[in-house]
Amino acid sequence: MAKIRVTIWNENVHETADSAFGAYIRTFYPNGIHNALKEELASDDLEITAVSLDMPNQGITDELLANTDVLVWWGHCAHAKVEDALVEKIHTRVLEGMGLIVLHSGHYSKIFRRLTGTSNSLRWRECGEKELVWVVDKQHPITRDVPDYVEVPNTEMYGEPFGIPNDAHVVFISWYEGGNVFRSGFTLTRGAGKIFYFSPGHETFPIYHNPGIVKIIGNAVRWANPELPPQQTTCWNRDPAPETVRTENPIDKIDTAALHESK
Repeated sequence: MAKIRVTIWNENVHETADSAFGAYIRTFYPNGIHNALKEELASDDLEITAVSLDMPNQGITDELLANTDVLVWWGHCAHAKVEDALVEKIHTRVLEGMGLIVLHSGHYSKIFRRLTGTSNSLRWRECGEKELVWVVDKQHPITRDVPDYVEVPNTEMYGEPFGIPNDAHVVFISWYEGGNVFRSGFTLTRGAGKIFYFSPGHETFPIYHNPGIVKIIGNAVRWANPELPPQQTTCWNRDPAPETVRTENPIDKIDTAALHESK
């Protein structure tokens, strides 16, 4: 069986910051969140490429995108720096069938907001409190071999109300020590593409070294892997009729080609 081609994209901004918090983050993500996830998710059935915003083409060339089955996206403070042209290309690939896993503050990324069509706004608090990520759909493939809940000892709180689409299928709900709850893991389908959003992963805590969190992300990658070749996202121009059309065309002698040309 062919390996699932996974691309992990990360801003790599916090991890490279010349500051006290940058030095602290590097103690558990010395090579960036993208490379940490690559190491944690490593498996015989996955072919993983780790890239970041500071690389040429913002990390994603046309060739890489065309050869990606599942894209994992981590963003936080540099959403605005992602070029609109790249967002458009990713959007098209998702509609064609590429899977997309959006992590943590990626809820506010250009690509995720484009796909959801909603504000994706939420409450937040950073005080290092405990989080319990509860499974609410035990039948979903993303929850395979995941216990009833995964404990995250220290995290950033994300809380309701969460401005997400009504068609979101909730798989996980988180409880926080401060009393808030949050729909922390949900799926969407856009075109032929399967999407999973998962909130745990604040950069100031080593959450992506938590085996339970890694297990969920790995399951999500396998769930989002497209089962069919890329689907067409443009119109079938002048599609031939499968049966004979006998009705007389009143505009047969008029050239209407210009009506269908984009300006």
